[in-house]
Amino acid sequence: MFLTPTYQGRIHDKRIADIAGYAPPPGSVLYQDTGFQGFSVPDVKIIQPKKKPKGQDLMPEEKVENRKISSIRVRVEHAIAGIKRFRIVKDTLRNTKKGFADLVMETCCGLHNFRLNFRPWVYPTHQD
Repeated sequence: MFLTPTYQGRIHDKRIADIAGYAPPPGSVLYQDTGFQGFSVPDVKIIQPKKKPKGQDLMPEEKVENRKISSIRVRVEHAIAGIKRFRIVKDTLRNTKKGFADLVMETCCGLHNFRLNFRPWVYPTHQD
């Protein structure tokens, strides 16, 4: 649903999110992974798995909640994997033309969506 410009080198996902200024509509629910610790958007409910405390275990109810969140977030991970099927996205891109990396990513996202139209995957619906 949202694609930021590509960034060269190693840059953390949360920093990219802060730079991009992405703001989902007020009242929406945002499922994020622990890589976005501290990222918040006004008027948006953020659901994130609980991290295991150092030297301790999570409570059984926290584990159940994390599994529930993971079963929803797996859709995003499958989409990323589907886009990475096109190796040009994950391999080193040697073309230095300005905007080319963004164009490659957009094209691969479009090809992934096109592929889904012919091999649809149906996820079970979750009730909150």
